Amino acid sequence: MGKIKTEKQYKAACDRIEELLKVVDNNTPTDDRNYLELDLISDLVADYEEEHFPVQTPSLVDVLKLRMYEMSLTQTKLSELLNVSPSRVSEYLSGKCEPTLKVAREMSRKLNIDANIVLGV
Repeated sequence: MGKIKTEKQYKAACDRIEELLKVVDNNTPTDDRNYLELDLISDLVADYEEEHFPVQTPSLVDVLKLRMYEMSLTQTKLSELLNVSPSRVSEYLSGKCEPTLKVAREMSRKLNIDANIVLGV
């Protein structure tokens, strides 16, 4: 079998996956015809999605806002946590300024944000 080339083929493959999920479960033998078909079509769909709908790395601003929400942090509380001024946090959140290496380390460690995101890698 080749690869999915069109959106119509992609939709048909997704529909077939939905049908197969109704008959394949964790107890289905790995040599079952439906299991094998589901495995194959799932790989094809994943390849198509990776090419046509790539997942972008989130920006530091987006991750900071999310983490603030998750941790119920205000800008003031975040500034205290990172040992920077509230105005500096405001600049980070607006994208006007990037953190220094020291602050980036603190963000990564204290907010559990991947260092690659903090450093923009």
